[in-house]
Amino acid sequence: MATSSRIPGFYRLPVAERLTTLEREFGLDPTVWLTPGGLDIGRAQHMVENCIGTFALPIGVATNFVLNGKEVLIPMAIEEPSVIAAASAGALAARPSGGFVTSSTERRMIGQVQIVGCSDFAAAKQALLSKSEELLALANQLQPRMVERGGGARSLEVRELGEQGGPHGQMLVVQLVIDTVDAMGANVINTVVEGLGPRVEEIAGGRVVLRILSNYVDQCLARASVRIAPSALAPDPATGAAIVDGIISAQDFAALDPYRAVTHNKGVMNGIDAVVIATGNDWRAIEAGAHAYAARRGSYGPMTDWHKDEQGHLRGSIELPMPVGLIGGSITIHPLAAEAIRLLGVETARELAEIIVAVGLAQNFSAIRALATDGIQKGHMALHARTVAATAGARGGAVDRIAAALIALGDIRLERARELLQGEALP
Repeated sequence: MATSSRIPGFYRLPVAERLTTLEREFGLDPTVWLTPGGLDIGRAQHMVENCIGTFALPIGVATNFVLNGKEVLIPMAIEEPSVIAAASAGALAARPSGGFVTSSTERRMIGQVQIVGCSDFAAAKQALLSKSEELLALANQLQPRMVERGGGARSLEVRELGEQGGPHGQMLVVQLVIDTVDAMGANVINTVVEGLGPRVEEIAGGRVVLRILSNYVDQCLARASVRIAPSALAPDPATGAAIVDGIISAQDFAALDPYRAVTHNKGVMNGIDAVVIATGNDWRAIEAGAHAYAARRGSYGPMTDWHKDEQGHLRGSIELPMPVGLIGGSITIHPLAAEAIRLLGVETARELAEIIVAVGLAQNFSAIRALATDGIQKGHMALHARTVAATAGARGGAVDRIAAALIALGDIRLERARELLQGEALP
């Protein structure tokens, strides 16, 4: 097996040679990666209703990543140009300082049971709290396999919401904290809270309405941090220091302005979503939880933090809810998701979560570095030109020739690409 995720010139290789390299160095099966979408219609029709086909996304690998001293090659599924290149560039800048340091909390997911119509909400709350041990035991009886794997219901709280006569009425919420181990956990949690409903209703003396998981899992966090020396940003010390200051200024902009913070965070999620999708996890749940966490202090802010330490080095960090899994849902159905997890070499869901937030941090670094220096378009448009050329109908080597011509002309438009493609009348 390969000992390094640093594969110089990987992006220049034809697809077949890239796969040969990954087969030789990482033991991947090229046939799975070359299956259109990685998913045959027989499997697809068991995943969604009224299935009529599959929708493919490009999947690539981000190179150069080192996490906690371990070399990792990152699979990313995304349609947007420059994202994989940016993640790889961010990881390359981090390598001289040892790469990324990651950690995570224990996996604590949340299930909720809503109760309305109690004659005495304060008394109902106390009654539920007094029966917490019974309810926890019942929850674990409902999912014995989860308990066997080392997980299970860990704690229970009861929250009072609204007020009598208020616009939304008064209610209680039984909030159950559950360790789902390496499973994504949605079905597990929903089974538990639905099973608890009748007993909760009996104890509270009210009426149970919703019984559902929460996608805001602020007790299931993953963290990553990085230190980047100015010398990794530019050979000239003054230029490197100026880039550090520019990145910090961009961070300050996002911290002060939600209009900028949303775009700042979209860049973070470019990297995060691509890995989540590649590994068969629920990117919508991850998006919802991440953006909620970005607003946890009462206003919406940046998901990352960048500052300068006493040595003048750039320091970056990220902390987000990350309820991803290695089993369950499409992970066990989609062959490419299984291959992506195998490529990552992870053995626990916590490891996967830590990798994902590190990719988000690397992606964000590259985006704001570009903004603070040459602007986002210089690198992005070079890759965008290839997409335009392909959209115009170019294939094979013609894609690069048309893209190069578009860049030389400074006119990266579909109409111009079509003109150039007609007889490849390049300037």
